[in-house]
Amino acid sequence: MAQLYVIQSADFTFLLHQTGMTPGNLSAHLSKLEDAGYVEVTKEFIERKPHTALTLTKKGRVAFKEYRNKVKQFVEKLPE
Repeated sequence: MAQLYVIQSADFTFLLHQTGMTPGNLSAHLSKLEDAGYVEVTKEFIERKPHTALTLTKKGRVAFKEYRNKVKQFVEKLPE
């Protein structure tokens, strides 16, 4: 979600390289995010090759922003 939060859209291969996940692991995570309504998945063919484009939905942006704020609050409370 962090990758999709800072960019408009990404394809599966890009996210695969950015995250270092296996294709099956990334696919499983994306399926759960899609089921939650956080990620929109668009599948198409480009020059007879499958292409999967992913975008963060408005609901996903709100959820990630809330998560990020909670993590910030937690980290700020840690002793130095």
